[in-house]
Amino acid sequence: MKVGIIGAGAWGTALSFISARGGADVILWSYDGEYKNFDGVEKPNNWSVTSNLSDLQDCDAWLIVTPAAYFRETIKKAAAFYNNQPIIICTKGAESSTGDFMSEIIKKELPAAVNFGVLSGPQFAAEVARGVPTGSTLAGTEIAINAGKQILNKLHLTTSNDVIGAEVCGVGKNAVALICGYNSVASGGENERAMIFTLAWNEVMNIGLASGAQMKTFLDLCGIGDLFLSATSATSRNFAGGMAIARGEKPEGTVEGIFALHGLIRRAGALNVDTPILKEMLKKLNI
Repeated sequence: MKVGIIGAGAWGTALSFISARGGADVILWSYDGEYKNFDGVEKPNNWSVTSNLSDLQDCDAWLIVTPAAYFRETIKKAAAFYNNQPIIICTKGAESSTGDFMSEIIKKELPAAVNFGVLSGPQFAAEVARGVPTGSTLAGTEIAINAGKQILNKLHLTTSNDVIGAEVCGVGKNAVALICGYNSVASGGENERAMIFTLAWNEVMNIGLASGAQMKTFLDLCGIGDLFLSATSATSRNFAGGMAIARGEKPEGTVEGIFALHGLIRRAGALNVDTPILKEMLKKLNI
């Protein structure tokens, strides 16, 4: 199986490595030809990198891992080379300007893609690249799920048809992890941290349910599993980003939680869902 992976940051590179180890012939697309190097991790022989999207035209499936802020722009560029492959969306986030989730951008910018899924779960890229056991939820159509299970056979996958639920979880945990990182520095104590964590996640769930998500999805790997990983560890880029903001420092790298928080509040407004905690934290973060 020949797989094209769009996006060569840490997560895209990690997924390209484990896909190749699972037997797929992998082409990793990077806009500048660069990719993430992981110390001590060797590149598989059945793996290559390209800066030309046209090289992905004859792939059997695509994994899209570009950051949420650049997702729409990248999809527009890739559309000319799309050939009805099943797509696995591996980006967790919401577009801050519209509140759109990545699946909604796919529907608008690549309407020919009827078979797509969403991969979401507790995943630190460096551990995945090293082969540490990792679980994820794969939600989508049957064709997309079957393709994802074949490609990502090195992951422990649970499956679902709740695409929007998996996306809300991925977006929400980014925002809540950012909030938890901020409060680990700025809150008055453990009681306050626990209160805000719980109330913020309840608001995320309310947004999800209003969007048509299934409650059980929030208990899956993409929900409580990813929330536990991201909102309790400084290894999480979003948690670390929140800590940096609380200290008056500039966060390092792309902090998806910033875009996620704006996107969630925008979507909540459109759905008439009350989000006082998310709004209050947005003001405190001043982002």
